[in-house]
Amino acid sequence: MHELQTVFQFLELSDRLRFKPLPDGQIKQAKAIAGVPSEQDLCLRAAHLLCKHAGVTAGVEIALEKNIPIGGGLGGASSDAATTLLALNQLWGLAASEDDLAALGLQLGADVPIFVRGLAAWAEGVGEKFTPLSLQQPWYAVVDAGVHVSSAEMFANSQLTRNCPHLTICPPQVGTYANVFEPLVRKRYAQVDRVFDWLAPFSTPFLTGTGGCVVVACESEQDALAIQTQAIDDVRVLVAKGRNISPLREQLTQ
Repeated sequence: MHELQTVFQFLELSDRLRFKPLPDGQIKQAKAIAGVPSEQDLCLRAAHLLCKHAGVTAGVEIALEKNIPIGGGLGGASSDAATTLLALNQLWGLAASEDDLAALGLQLGADVPIFVRGLAAWAEGVGEKFTPLSLQQPWYAVVDAGVHVSSAEMFANSQLTRNCPHLTICPPQVGTYANVFEPLVRKRYAQVDRVFDWLAPFSTPFLTGTGGCVVVACESEQDALAIQTQAIDDVRVLVAKGRNISPLREQLTQ
């Protein structure tokens, strides 16, 4: 893990998970995720970790419907892991606290705790130190360039800027902060670089996480849809509302 300073905000764009209790203690996916070995499946790892932590032998079948691009820097796998922890905590009647689940999530990945908390935040440390933020909630045009970027490879890149000045917290607005991974990803992936050039006349594009999706904030849904209708070849444009409270947190608190 690596120390960082970053801003987390959520999208209405979501994967969907369904959980079916199994009486035999088996933990499995209803259908394997293409390109993801079972030992790397964060949903399965989250379920096993929660079982071990709680000292139970419960079973579950997890059905995952992927809508978030894999390897796009949007935290899809991390959000799925957090959803698994929160859902199984209720399904199995474990009564683990949010702090407990966030700590478990950190063992799975630096992004998992923010999805357990479900509140937009400024994050520091390895991603576990949060200060909630009240950000603007624009519509976003999220452009999937069709590349799968490995976060581990990006963090290990010798050209990654590692001496950024430490920032004091202040609520940044979209487009006023930089992503140190952007030049690396643009240099390595021509598809991503092409998307940046295409989006520049619309608004200021920025890289999501370690890439490879590129996002622009829009004043309205219509503006985001207009970008979608003008999509260049070989990219997918998703339109989603920014949210300071995650869809999962809203659902669990209803």
